[in-house]
Amino acid sequence: MHTNAILHVIPSLLLSLPGAMENKSSQTSRQSSLTQGEPPVGFTHIRLEENEPIDFKTKDFILKKAREVCKCNHQTIITFFCQLFPVLDWLPRYNIKTQLLGDVISGLLVGIVAIPQSISYSLLASQDPIYGIYTNFFSGIIYVAMATSRHNSVGSFGVLCLMIGQSVNRHLQLAGYDDNTGSLLVGNATSSNNGTDTCDRSCYAITVALSLSFLVGLYQILLGVLQLGFVSVYLSEPLLSGFVVGSSLTIITSQMKYLLGLNIPRHEGVGSFILTWVDLFRYIQNTNICDLVTSLVALAIIIPVKMINDRYKDKMKAPLPIELFVVIIATVVSHYFKFEERYKSSVCGAIPTGFRKPTLPDIKLFSSLAVDALPIAIIGFAMTVSLAEIFGKKHGYPVRANQEMIAIGMCNLVPSFFYCFASSAALTKTLLKESTGTQTQLSSLVTSLVLLLVLLWVAPLFYSLQTAILGVVTIVNLRGGLRALCETPRMWQLSKLDTVVWWITMLASTLITTEIGLLVGVCFALLCVIFRTQRPRAALLGKVSNAEIYEDQSAYKQLISIANIKIFRFESSLYYANKDYFKTALYQKTGVNPVLLAARHQSAETKAKADTGNGKSIFNTVFGCLKPSKKRDEKSPTDVCLPSLDMHTLIIDCGAMQFIDTTGLSMLKEMHRDYQELGVQVLLANCNPLLRRRLRDGGWAAGPPDGQLAFHSVHHAVQFAQQRYHEQQESKERRDAALDLEELSDQASL
Repeated sequence: MHTNAILHVIPSLLLSLPGAMENKSSQTSRQSSLTQGEPPVGFTHIRLEENEPIDFKTKDFILKKAREVCKCNHQTIITFFCQLFPVLDWLPRYNIKTQLLGDVISGLLVGIVAIPQSISYSLLASQDPIYGIYTNFFSGIIYVAMATSRHNSVGSFGVLCLMIGQSVNRHLQLAGYDDNTGSLLVGNATSSNNGTDTCDRSCYAITVALSLSFLVGLYQILLGVLQLGFVSVYLSEPLLSGFVVGSSLTIITSQMKYLLGLNIPRHEGVGSFILTWVDLFRYIQNTNICDLVTSLVALAIIIPVKMINDRYKDKMKAPLPIELFVVIIATVVSHYFKFEERYKSSVCGAIPTGFRKPTLPDIKLFSSLAVDALPIAIIGFAMTVSLAEIFGKKHGYPVRANQEMIAIGMCNLVPSFFYCFASSAALTKTLLKESTGTQTQLSSLVTSLVLLLVLLWVAPLFYSLQTAILGVVTIVNLRGGLRALCETPRMWQLSKLDTVVWWITMLASTLITTEIGLLVGVCFALLCVIFRTQRPRAALLGKVSNAEIYEDQSAYKQLISIANIKIFRFESSLYYANKDYFKTALYQKTGVNPVLLAARHQSAETKAKADTGNGKSIFNTVFGCLKPSKKRDEKSPTDVCLPSLDMHTLIIDCGAMQFIDTTGLSMLKEMHRDYQELGVQVLLANCNPLLRRRLRDGGWAAGPPDGQLAFHSVHHAVQFAQQRYHEQQESKERRDAALDLEELSDQASL
């Protein structure tokens, strides 16, 4: 009677559960479609049709460019020369009424400042004073014709002069010249420019410098012609600032012997900074009191006036050229009080007038100067291009970086035939030029005319000028570079890593050598970039309430965690160097390590085989989920209860990934497979088109096209995961109910 009642109740129960007794094949088919990535019912899957990728062929590209270059007609020739010589473009449109006055005033003031700087920087470059004036004169004229910048002032630059002087002194020592007497110790010098068989120290020094300038200009022109202006981007602002400060400290150290009137050798190579200070204190008792007093008086006059110029520059029509006044007064005082004869003060000596016959660089020196020329070329065009872009942006006119490289290269290549050393845009003179109202590069012609007057008539008047005054002028003009020392605390607050780059570059440039310091700074900065991408920031995201925005849970408060869904963001591209860190961060943030769980599964399976009376499956052994009957053993792993896992979906936000290499893709596919074995689906969101193609070509998305990854936002992926999980749960409940009823039916039949 009881059995018959049960048999009568079963049909009514089956009828009350719509869809509960679906046939087994339809259940299996539906579950399979869900695990393969079919969108849930009612879910709108966004698919954007991608444009066809451009079929880039190197051969066709080269042929196209060659046809454009080789096309020769009247218009292309005019365009070519206007681009190579921008003066042909702006000079016909020059407005004499509105632009001439500002250019003349600015050119005169810059020329007045350039006179003492040219002489003092010659001393820094181990050259006679006349060659510094030559350098500023010729480079200024050439830059007028070829520059796109209206404000750059090209000429001798302290950092470059330091590097030139180091290279020149090294070659002087190799050639056997005594630093103190200037005599030739070994017959290893080239012939002089006058045609004789001997060459004194000054002759050999300028031969090395002009050969170096030729190579520097050649490097810079090649970089400009080959459109390699992007090389300068590797010289970051902290790196350049640290290099300039380190070089400035080295320059100050090298000039201290002139301020004290000491005759000590100039050290080169590693540790020259420390060795020079050791010699300064060792021979301090030999200080020339006349030079010391002159230096202190000059510093006491120049520095306050410079500070006044900086403070009231907006109210003053033009800054006071205090360096020139001090140079003139010091020359007159030294001449009439006979400082050289009475107190043995070091003076400039005879400075010739006029121009010398052009000469050729010494080809024999090219092999030994090739390495020295490279960092000088890089620093020279980096300073020139950066200053040009700064003032171009400030005043609203375009600057072509590659043309600037060609221009500064010609400013070094052509003047090398006229006894000039390497030059670049000078910060001090450029700032002065901009502040005094320059309009075009015509002001550089005015500056060159001022220097021409010095070359033809005025230069011999500086015979009695003390070298101590030149050292003071050099040191005072380094104030702008040394100000970066005061900005390091603020830099530390903004970026600690950039501050470390600054200090490493500065210390290496000071304590080792300027060339090695620059190399160390570049390498360390690149290592910092690699380090940032190798161990980037990784975070779990939470949802902003009442918005479709997801942010870092550790950075913001009041974010909502999505139930059973983990959203992981990796803020870098995925490649071979950070793939291991990606997995480590992912497992740590989500709290689920599929590899470790797989090992536990394997251990549980081995134990289950050994225990013959154990009816548990692998997942039940690990997670403690007992199966109620044999028929439930046929369910897929995704239907087994996993109480120790708090997620059913992992979403990876790829918005910060610019690219993924083959190693990263293999790791991603392996990780996806490991999570899938635990019943956790892995979805990708915010993939850029390049990343999508790489994933699709790499076989990431199995089943329907882009079924597992084509989500254009994190919110879209979350909606997909929630609806899909809801359908799986409903399907599971219907299937479980059907199995329960089937068991009851079997028991009733018994």
